Amino acid sequence: MDEKRIRIGNQTVPSAARPFEPFEYAVENGFDAFEWFLDGYGAGGRWEDVDLDGGARQKLRRTAAQNDISLSIHAPWWLDPFERSGNELLRGSLAFALDVGASNLNIHLSPEKGIEAFVRTLSPFLRTLVDLPLQLSIENIPSAGPEDFNDLFARLAGTGLPIEGSVCMCLDLGHANLYPPTRNDYLGFLDRLGAHVPINHLHLHENWGDEDSHLPLFSGPSAEDASGIEGFVERMKRRGFSGSIILEQWPDPPSLLNQARDRLIRMFASSPSRPREDRAF
Repeated sequence: MDEKRIRIGNQTVPSAARPFEPFEYAVENGFDAFEWFLDGYGAGGRWEDVDLDGGARQKLRRTAAQNDISLSIHAPWWLDPFERSGNELLRGSLAFALDVGASNLNIHLSPEKGIEAFVRTLSPFLRTLVDLPLQLSIENIPSAGPEDFNDLFARLAGTGLPIEGSVCMCLDLGHANLYPPTRNDYLGFLDRLGAHVPINHLHLHENWGDEDSHLPLFSGPSAEDASGIEGFVERMKRRGFSGSIILEQWPDPPSLLNQARDRLIRMFASSPSRPREDRAF
């Protein structure tokens, strides 16, 4: 990852008319990050890593490099690392990430069998990862809380693997807002994350606490009161955040992405505010 640099970009989504449309938009509008969401579960216009051959992957790699775009790959959200098929999907996502020169591979936390079992299952993959030029980000799902990630990174540190700089948390703001104990209080979620949890990747979108609606930033609850987003940015600045911020939607019009990016840039560039009471969603 870039040292102390914050990048902002968008993501492929099934609702786009063409899989490459959001990436082309990122190039045309000067975004400096992009995330490819691999999701072959079912039909309906979704695509998988196998849909891009070697030539297409090299073209993607060149285009990203020429336009200073840091790529991230989102493994299929539904993969189960405890199953052989899930492990194969994860390895395929890693191969795709390496082919296109991605700096990050993102997966969802699978806490159903316990954090200890998740770490044990993931350890062989982590041993492979530490020698590769990319990091793994592990994303909070709506049913996973901050204590799960405090436990996760404490256990990862206990494995003895040299994971510093290779594994981080992907903080999904919308999912934090849906986690039952912090519903409509994503700042409370963030405040309960230990300082030992490295957050180097962000998925930013809004909801009203009812469903994972992936509303663009500043078009949902924060359209009327942005103090929650402001509080979130200040907390990330205090944590020394650097990495990629991914806007996980393809809105109509797409210019909402530009507006969210530009406003975030201004927030991160502003001087730290004095402690105050912040409102979330």
